[in-house]
Formats: sequence, C-alpha cells, structure tokens
Amino acid sequence: MDIIAWVLIIALFIVAFIGLVYPIIPSVLFLLGGFIVYGLFYSFSDLPWWFWLIQLLFVALLFAADTVSNLIGVKKFGGSKAGMWGSTIGLLVGPFVIPFAGIIAGPFIGAIIGELIVERSNFRQAIKVGVGSVLGFLTSVATKGIVQAVMIALFFIAI
Repeated sequence: MDIIAWVLIIALFIVAFIGLVYPIIPSVLFLLGGFIVYGLFYSFSDLPWWFWLIQLLFVALLFAADTVSNLIGVKKFGGSKAGMWGSTIGLLVGPFVIPFAGIIAGPFIGAIIGELIVERSNFRQAIKVGVGSVLGFLTSVATKGIVQAVMIALFFIAI
C-alpha cells in the first residue's frame, strides 16, 4: 500500500507542476490532493495545524499570482483591461488551438487582439502589450513554481 500511496502523491505533485504551463489544470488543487492522499493513506495527524495554515496561505498566494502577474505585465507595457482580458482568454484557448506553442502565442495574440479591437491602439503599442503579457505569464510560472516547490518541501518537513 505504501507504494500505491507514494505513486499517487508523486503523480499529483507532477500534475501540479504541469499545471504551471497549462493553466487549464488547477495546479494548486493537485498539490492539495497529494497532501490529502497522504492523510488518507497514513494519518492527517502527521500534518500539524501550522502545516495546513501555511499551505492555505500559499494557496491564496498562488491564486492571486496569476492575475497579478498578468496585470502587472500588461499594465507595465501600457496595456488596458482589454489587453489583460485578451491575454487571459488567449492563455486559456491558445494551448488548444496551437498545441505547445499556444502557451506563449495565446496570451501574446490575445493581448494584441484586445488592444486593437477594444482600445483601438496602434499596432506597435499592441505588440508591446503582447510582449508584456508573455513576460507576465513567464513571471507567473516562475513564481508559482517556486511557491509550489516550497509547499512540497514543507510537506516533507512536516511528515
């Protein structure tokens, strides 16, 4: 049973890291799933109250990181709400339309379309906002990756 438990826990952690680049996968929920699987197979008492408190704070941070990184990336490069919404839609749709490359191309193209159609920005400005969107996404991936690694490290410290 130990092997089954740890295969499930590690598989959930791996899916959580895949979710960093495929935003349709709620990565933080897979991390929590790994913690819960551990509790079900072994004991929730192995995971103290401080562990759950810190994990919940990190969960809130991870949910906020996506929005904040995208917002900062778009705003810093002169974008509007339309650019941010376009980027977000592109991030969700891009990987399905253009596998692999859509992860980067989706938010870039989405931000450009949002700026051109809604804000009537010039093309050069729209491209600049698209670049800001991609940089915001990449910053978000790096930030969330570090936070998830810390969450897993705390899990191993707690057990």
